Order: sequence, then structure tokens, then C-alpha cells
Amino acid sequence: MRAVWRITVLLVLSGLSLQVFFAARIALMNVLDPQSTTFQRSEFARILRTEGRVAWAQEWVPGEQVSDNLRRAVIASEDANFADHNGVEWDALENAWKKNSAAQARAEKKRADAMARHQRAVERARKRGRPEPAAPDVTQVTAKVIGGSTITQQLAKNLFLSSERNFLRKGQEFAITFMLEGLLSKQRILDIYLNNVEWGEGVFGAQAASHHYFGLDAARLAPIQAARLAVMLPAPKRFEKSPRSPYVSGRAGTIAARMGSVELP
Repeated sequence: MRAVWRITVLLVLSGLSLQVFFAARIALMNVLDPQSTTFQRSEFARILRTEGRVAWAQEWVPGEQVSDNLRRAVIASEDANFADHNGVEWDALENAWKKNSAAQARAEKKRADAMARHQRAVERARKRGRPEPAAPDVTQVTAKVIGGSTITQQLAKNLFLSSERNFLRKGQEFAITFMLEGLLSKQRILDIYLNNVEWGEGVFGAQAASHHYFGLDAARLAPIQAARLAVMLPAPKRFEKSPRSPYVSGRAGTIAARMGSVELP
């Protein structure tokens, strides 16, 4: 029993030490700009491993050098209540969980239906003495997952955490989110987010994205340009391939119309 208690105490102390480490790192962000995030380092390693080279673009700029158009567009697109919540939108998380559960159930039904059709086709082929058809690739049938995360939660995940999906990682995300909200101002959270968020393969931060897509500094973005960048955030690598697609254009128009009512921190 003593060994069990010792292990338990060590685990608790390790967990508390980790939280102190996160809190100290976050407190320092009041005066020091984070030079990289866990997500960026992971992407750097992935690109280097798969391509043998890294085309990387990132340039930190102070918050006042990021257009208010972009700040409003990102809030309108990603987190309309950013200025008011404490880091987590519980209703949005609940709605996302319900929609994702329903999407997963539909995907599982499609996979089951595909396998049932295949089994019937196999039985018919056997009866007729014909070659059996190849099994369908049901791994291609996946559920479309939507997020309910706030800007602060996205920053917490990108700064310190892996992309794994489990309850332990989600719990740590909540803890870091509340640390960010408690130790940094809303304006500082948004500044760090905009300087580090991904906008394409190896493209990070508002300044790099503005140059990459429009050849402009982030301070000079017009409302519709800012809206286009905001549209890309949920899936930047996918939208980078067609940044002027009808979906991006239509969605950007919707976001641009909302920007006037956005409250900036």
C-alpha cells in the first residue's frame, strides 16, 4: 500500500508541477512574445520529414499593427462572444457534441450499410460462380467533426498541447484556457492568437498570411480581405488550395456583414 500511495503522491505532485509550469509560462507572455507553439513545432517536424525542407513564413507584429478589420473578422467567424465569456462557451460545446455524435452515428450507419451491400454482392457472386467483388474501403466514410472551441481554447491547445483527442487532454485544455483568461487580458490573448494561428502550409500569423495571400501588411487589410482570411481558419490547408472558391467568397461576405457589430476587447 505504501508503494501505491507514493506513486499516487508523485503523480499528483507531477500534475501540480505541470500546472505551475504552464501558469508561469503564461504569466511571462504578458511581457514576452511566445516565439513558437507546440503545434508549430509539430508542423515544422512533419513538413521537414515529409518534404525534406521547410518553407516557413511567420513574423510577429504588435497588436496595433494588425488591422482592426482582421480582429473583427476573426471574432465574427470564430468566437462572436469572445469579449464576454470566461474562456469556454458551454452551450456551444454541448451543441457541438450533439452534432458530432449524430454525425458519427450517420457515418457508422453508412459503413454498416456498405458492408451489408458487399456481403449480399459476395453471396450473389458465389451462387453464380463468379469472382467475389472487392470489399469497399469504409475507412473513407468519416464523420464531419465541428468544433465548439473559443479563441482562448484554440490558443491553449496550439500553445502547449498535442492534437490527440481524449478526456485527459481536453481537461488540460480547460485548465490552460482558464489560466490564459486569468493571467492575460483579452487583447493580449487575441494578439498572441493572431500572431501564431495557422493560415496555410507553413504559414503562421496574420502578417505572414497577409503577405502570402494579398501582398500586404496585416495593418492594411481591407474588410473583405480580412473576412477571407477569417474564413480559412477552420481548415487553412484545404482553403489555401482554393482561397477564392465560391464557398470562401460567399462566407466572407457573410462575415464582412457581421463585422460592424463585433465588440473588440
